[in-house]
Amino acid sequence: MLMILSLVAVSASAEPAASTGSPNIVLILADDLGFTDLGAYGSEMNTPTLDALARDGLLFANHHTPASCAPSRAMLLTGVDSHRAGVPNIPEMIPPDQKDQAHYQGVLGRNVVTLATLLQDRGYHTYIAGKWHLGSRPGELPSQRGFERTFILADSGADNWEQKPYLPIYEKANWFSDGQEAELPEDFYSSTFLTDQTIDFIQSQRSDGRPFFAYLPFQAVHIPVQAPQEFIDRYDGVYDVGWDSIREARHREAQRLGVIPAESQRVRMATTEDWDALTPEDQRYQAKRMAVYAGMVEAMDFNIGRLIDYLKQAGLYENTIIFFTSDNGAEASGQPNQGNLPSRLAASAQGYRTDYEDLGLKGSFNAIPPSFASAAVSPLAYYKFYAGEGGMRVPLIISGEPLDWQGQTTHAFTYVSDLAPTILELTGTPAPGRYRGGRAVEPMQGRSVMPLVSNPSGEVHPSDESIGYELAGNAALFRGNYKIVFNRGPIGDDRWHLYNIAMDPGETLDLAAREPALFQEMLGEYERYVVANQVLPVPADYDARVQVILNGLHARGAKAVLLGVLLFALTLPFLLFHRARNKSGQSGPAA
Repeated sequence: MLMILSLVAVSASAEPAASTGSPNIVLILADDLGFTDLGAYGSEMNTPTLDALARDGLLFANHHTPASCAPSRAMLLTGVDSHRAGVPNIPEMIPPDQKDQAHYQGVLGRNVVTLATLLQDRGYHTYIAGKWHLGSRPGELPSQRGFERTFILADSGADNWEQKPYLPIYEKANWFSDGQEAELPEDFYSSTFLTDQTIDFIQSQRSDGRPFFAYLPFQAVHIPVQAPQEFIDRYDGVYDVGWDSIREARHREAQRLGVIPAESQRVRMATTEDWDALTPEDQRYQAKRMAVYAGMVEAMDFNIGRLIDYLKQAGLYENTIIFFTSDNGAEASGQPNQGNLPSRLAASAQGYRTDYEDLGLKGSFNAIPPSFASAAVSPLAYYKFYAGEGGMRVPLIISGEPLDWQGQTTHAFTYVSDLAPTILELTGTPAPGRYRGGRAVEPMQGRSVMPLVSNPSGEVHPSDESIGYELAGNAALFRGNYKIVFNRGPIGDDRWHLYNIAMDPGETLDLAAREPALFQEMLGEYERYVVANQVLPVPADYDARVQVILNGLHARGAKAVLLGVLLFALTLPFLLFHRARNKSGQSGPAA
């Protein structure tokens, strides 16, 4: 505890330069990791490294982030709302009429200051190895945004085994090293390589004694979901029970661990198929898809363990604070039948196979379907891109010997914009003012989570503070224990709902009719958020998946036929679901 108090005291004094006693910061970001994808949160997956960090640190059970990667990353690195930071959506999904606005480019704006810039000014070495996705043109790369050493993927994703784009909207996989185009080695596997780069960066400048900030945004478990065979093999037969059984088992284990309330309920998403209606062959294939996903999670955990081993051997661990979180919830873009003709055609056009034997290995394309995505976020509703808890509530662990949390769990509501102010406080780094270099900049809007040091059962945000959110027409507003949420169709029902997410994280009981005054008040707060942050409406016929293809067609007209095949493969299952839902009268999650 004395160490923690001294860190806070350093923050208050705002020393002009970091000393050798200033803590190192390692910020690890998973990609599309579901809420209960770690053992510490209730998973059947083997994640010993991250579970150990949770046992030695503080596990956050009520942490939220935007439901898509680039907005989340912008807020993580700046502490500023994504609409103000220039990244209200990923650039691949922004419709043309929104692109006319300067703050809707999907590129990190010059009106915000990154955490890396602030720490670099404080005397820290600053490193990034992994996915950036906040700009790829000159001046937009992390080497121009405060990072001293970089090896990054500029795109939304890429293959994990070779330098290859995973979608034809990209001509190539755009990797950069220290601001220059880079080539990947022949023995590349993303989680291994990015960990190696991080270790190399730290080791290369270790001798000068200056503290470091290392940002490690993994590709795991973004599509294509791929993993080394030895990790896949560990899950042979685990998922033969089906997605409903996994979702139920995780719910029970999360309750037992105290991650969610014992009395909490869950819904069954309307996009979840009937496992028992599948043929034995289809069940076998679907179980393998999830086994690859689990193998990719465990491979990431294994490599985080390698990084921690290095820090310990180098004598750096005792002065290092580690943050681990995810950029959003699990992605459900895998087609229900990945082996059907449209899916196989789309995969083949990109040089991928989808056969069972090689699933997850080099040359294979894999992604989990909505049914298994609902298990990954259990017991929450919805998933990536949507404003339900399954898209926005993610793991967060803060650990390290300079802290004294020792395996505690907090249910305090926290938001991704809180992490930058927390790191500034821990490192004694002043927050940016209103102006920097003669240019107006946005102040940080998040709050440090350090009050939880002395009281993990306390709160970070006052119960009367409202935090608004919008992404691609899906929206939410949080206040205290309550949340109003709007999810667009065809998966959502195009209606606002009110939930007590502290007691009901599964969003099973709509309180709008029971609490009409609170509901209306929060709707009014959301409208004020829209005006204050210049949130633009999406077109009435907007479909995020279709927009990705249309934007790709615009950028790469020569590949129109290939993109057309992909468009058909991506949208057909969802169009069929929409038709089936309309026939049955079913809307959103079903009890």
